[in-house]
Amino acid sequence: MPSTTSRPTALRLAGSAAAVATGMAISGCGVLAGLQGDVFQLKVGDCLADELTGGEITEAATVECDRPHYGEVFASIVMEDGDYPGDAAVSGRAEEECTSEFESFVGAPLADSELEVFMLHPSERTWNRIDDREILCIVHDPAGETTGSLSGAAR
Repeated sequence: MPSTTSRPTALRLAGSAAAVATGMAISGCGVLAGLQGDVFQLKVGDCLADELTGGEITEAATVECDRPHYGEVFASIVMEDGDYPGDAAVSGRAEEECTSEFESFVGAPLADSELEVFMLHPSERTWNRIDDREILCIVHDPAGETTGSLSGAAR
């Protein structure tokens, strides 16, 4: 979702190979009002009210997970300090780590699952300006909104 603020920092959104292959277009939570917040405040266990679209993301609406929602943050990976390793390296690490974490969270391998994963990861700008090193892994059901956690869903 494009930023409506002039804030100079954002996270980059990336989809997994499986999500990209099947497409990521599903409806958001309709009339459900989420709590709009700073994307840098997201944490494991947060549920997203609406789909995040590609590019740099600065805000994300959250909602209680027992309400209908688009996706759930299921893992956080912190990259090592140092120079920005480049977009391809960051995206590759995000996909590798989130795919690995998916099975422990959902209870089924991503390749066999009907669920999809996308990632929020540092951009070069956030890496350099605010020392952002966090990758967030988000699971969602392309069939529609989810109510409750997908932890242990095994699907």
